[in-house]
Amino acid sequence: MIKKLNRKFYNRSTLKVAKDLLGKYLVVQKNGELLSGKIVETEAYIGYKNPASHAYRGMTPRNEVMFGDPGYAYVYFTYGMHHCLNLVTEENGYPAAVLIRALEPVQGIEIMQKRRKRKGLTDLASGPAKLCQALGVDLKFNGEDLCSDSLWVEDKGEVIKSISSSTRIGIKEKDKKNWRFFLKNNEFVSR
Repeated sequence: MIKKLNRKFYNRSTLKVAKDLLGKYLVVQKNGELLSGKIVETEAYIGYKNPASHAYRGMTPRNEVMFGDPGYAYVYFTYGMHHCLNLVTEENGYPAAVLIRALEPVQGIEIMQKRRKRKGLTDLASGPAKLCQALGVDLKFNGEDLCSDSLWVEDKGEVIKSISSSTRIGIKEKDKKNWRFFLKNNEFVSR
């Protein structure tokens, strides 16, 4: 039986959600294809006072979803070539989200390999842009309800024993926080 995470799961502290997403399964159903992977790495982005957050300078057409209800996808396009998937957290009006940084591919691996032009499993979804490319997540998913039948996160009841944390990757601001969470010793974590 599929146990999708509900909106209440996302309407909590972003740091808690970022940790609790580890070991859950991100699922995309598009054009009759079902693809999924175990979430092995996340990063938290919280509020107006965090210079690394897209919300730092206030609401814009690009980040508007981040200010909305919890349990929606915030997808953005970066460097003119990559998409990144975030899951909106906390209450409506307070901008916070969790970036999905890496997945362990589980279902639809052949499709992921074709999209990524890679055979090796560890490189298919070991980074936020890689996983979006592998899963076919693009700007059409921005604002998608995570309780829908096209994009969701499942809880398969896996018990996670060892979570590590570090500073977020690529953040140059002075307020480096240990808001990157990952499964310790997992080969699918980004490098």
